[in-house]
Amino acid sequence: MAKMRAHVLISGEVQGVFFRESMRHMAERLGVAGWVRNLFDGRVEAMIEGETDQVEGLIEWCREGPPAAQVEEVDVELERFVGDFSGFAVRT
Repeated sequence: MAKMRAHVLISGEVQGVFFRESMRHMAERLGVAGWVRNLFDGRVEAMIEGETDQVEGLIEWCREGPPAAQVEEVDVELERFVGDFSGFAVRT
């Protein structure tokens, strides 16, 4: 199966609503690796790697996020798969 890597920026009401921790749980459920962190400008940034279907599933989840989030925009930039993550981490 094909693998992919995606750099994702999520805008809207996405900080202070358990977005990162919820995303980590969903990433683990889907079996993808990478990281997620808050940015100073109010967005959430993530790097996701794994099987194409699972990465696309997590990107779709980002379009809604956890119940308290109000996602306005999800920007996705596909990159070359590297395979340098062993799990999914919340970065600070």
